[in-house]
Amino acid sequence: MPAEWAPHERTWMAWPGPNTTFADPAELAESREAWAAVARAVRRFEPVTMVVAPGQAGSAAALLGPGVDLVEHDLDDAWMRDIGPTFVTDVSSGQLAAVDWVFNGWGAQEWASWEQDAKVAAHVADLASVPVHASPLVNEGGGLHVDGEGTVLLTETVQLGPERNPGWTREQVEAEIHAKLGTTKAIWLPRGLTADYPPHGYGTLGHVDIVAAFAAPGVVLVHSQPDPAHPDHELCRRIAALLRAETDAKGRPLQVIEVPAPAGVKDEEGHWVDHSYINHYLCNGGVVLCAFDDPRDEEAAALFRRLFPDREVVLVDARTIFAGGGGIHCVTQQQPKV
Repeated sequence: MPAEWAPHERTWMAWPGPNTTFADPAELAESREAWAAVARAVRRFEPVTMVVAPGQAGSAAALLGPGVDLVEHDLDDAWMRDIGPTFVTDVSSGQLAAVDWVFNGWGAQEWASWEQDAKVAAHVADLASVPVHASPLVNEGGGLHVDGEGTVLLTETVQLGPERNPGWTREQVEAEIHAKLGTTKAIWLPRGLTADYPPHGYGTLGHVDIVAAFAAPGVVLVHSQPDPAHPDHELCRRIAALLRAETDAKGRPLQVIEVPAPAGVKDEEGHWVDHSYINHYLCNGGVVLCAFDDPRDEEAAALFRRLFPDREVVLVDARTIFAGGGGIHCVTQQQPKV
């Protein structure tokens, strides 16, 4: 699996429709505006294809504006990172293929439905005209992050959780991940952020792409929660220490860069939030970065400008997306250029 900073052919997304996550018409309208803002930001740098449910192309096109390709397919939800394929390349021929993980609604959570979403990865692969490598592992794209040089980040409560893969050992999960992604070393985080678990609303049970992400070979970004009152404060310190003690697949000690969370730690209803700048998206020449109308937004943008001096950093308000259970990385999926 190429690293996210490798060149892309295009980005795939999925359009929000009426479902449990967006049951209220006003929330659905807000979500569509938020997804459209992400699509328009990405489209500045590379082609975007939006999968829309039958009959919704007209309304989607009106919000997306020109330049975003639309294809119709039945959908349950709108998190393309998780329901779409994980694209990989053959290192000898350079040919593209797609991994189709088993999708079961983030661990068969009671609010989720996934009959249609479980078919999306194969459909996208068909549209991309690439062969499919089906995996028996229940997994999602947001549950992994690679450096493109053999290292993959995973979370124990995702791939090893009984909600997804009961009976699988750590060794079996690693073997399947390595076989499908071409990786050779897995670094396991113990868990994800607090608001990503019940009873905090819609969550994934610990996706890594809100906690840690590679920025370059040997360099990993990690979410930091400076507020000692927040339940993620001590967790983030432990994860950063764990990563600092690790080496990557090539034996390099990891350089760990802590990215402070937004200053706002609770939503309007007083619930803890997991707002994170880690959940960004790298596209051709750009970084689409979550914004939260927060004093730390510009600090995060400045950090990403230093990390990626050849890319333009674009801030997009992600509060509505996070309220639905994810972020900008969660609604996008890259197709590598070959």
